[in-house]
Amino acid sequence: MSSLFPTFARYPITIVKGKGSRLWDDQGKEYLDFMTGIAVTSLGHVPERVKNALVNQLDQLWHVSNLFYNPNQEKAAKLLTDNSCADAVFFCNSGAEANEAAIKIARRYHQKVLGNERYEIVTFTQSFHGRTLATLTATGQDKVKEGFLPLPVGFVHVPLNDIEALKAAITDKTAAIMLELIQAEGGVLEADPQFVREVRELCDREGILLILDEIQTGMGRTGKLFAYEHYGIEPDIFTLAKGIGSGFPVGAMLAKAPLIPAFTAGSHGSTFSGTPIATAAIIATIETMLIEQAPERAAASGELLISKLRAALNDLPNVVEVRGRGLLVGIECAGPVADIVAALQQRGLLVITAGPNVLRLLPNLLIAEEEIDEAVGILASVLSEQLAAATN
Repeated sequence: MSSLFPTFARYPITIVKGKGSRLWDDQGKEYLDFMTGIAVTSLGHVPERVKNALVNQLDQLWHVSNLFYNPNQEKAAKLLTDNSCADAVFFCNSGAEANEAAIKIARRYHQKVLGNERYEIVTFTQSFHGRTLATLTATGQDKVKEGFLPLPVGFVHVPLNDIEALKAAITDKTAAIMLELIQAEGGVLEADPQFVREVRELCDREGILLILDEIQTGMGRTGKLFAYEHYGIEPDIFTLAKGIGSGFPVGAMLAKAPLIPAFTAGSHGSTFSGTPIATAAIIATIETMLIEQAPERAAASGELLISKLRAALNDLPNVVEVRGRGLLVGIECAGPVADIVAALQQRGLLVITAGPNVLRLLPNLLIAEEEIDEAVGILASVLSEQLAAATN
């Protein structure tokens, strides 16, 4: 009997080794990884520059707390602000913590800096923002909230891409709008560019902060270092995690200069926030992404992957749509995909779901064309076989 809580529905596979785009289980079976630990190992498994940075840091210093100056933190933060619209960074340990920090700074900015009583956050149905009480309440999916009542007050949900519903939800208590530009967990559903521009205009007009949850879309995943770059707008606050540390558990909340006075000494914190080890991973990850032009490569590889998938799957009636941006790709199927995921695993391809009917593909940003061809071939074969089985 396991001593672990059964909180994870695990696949019957034990992974013991990874390198680049490949994983191996404890039976020696090799897999092509199109999951990347749910968009985390974006440079592939065990990237050399990040590995060397971590090994070097392990020989020097692990943890002293944020009561001391940390040069790694300053360097990591500057890399992020130099390459984004943000002016300041708060480091944390996960995406949920980054989103918690975003919610907190938005409320505190209104209440302590502007001197008003705004606290409500408007989010969108099918969104996913985390598993803490505040972030699961912000999430626009009821399934994550079962059994956790009562939930914190101050969150309102409206449909994605419905600007009139969003306008109707705004009150004199609205502090911020929190948006995923692509709802990855919700089905790889993209915000319409015109809608995004109207949201930014609405925020400017009404004195509301715009928070972008870039936990899964950030760090090159969509073909830009940050997804907001596709839309011609800038957020007031945005959040990162997943791909920012190449597998080391890290997160970050970034904001523009006017929000800096909202997070004064003692207003927020975390014991493990931005440790020397964590920030060494961040520095090496960002430097590698910039040197290797990972976002640009993700843009080109994403176009290639989507075009090849559409060509290979176009005639299959059990495939509804192939969609996505960069290397965040969804294949919507006509029915549940759990059996398809299992069949792909048997063929040596690892993918993940995005809701019951969508296969989500998240290869690393440096994926090779021959690996894309291999994955498309396996997907086409398995989906064709599923269709044949269903019609017999």
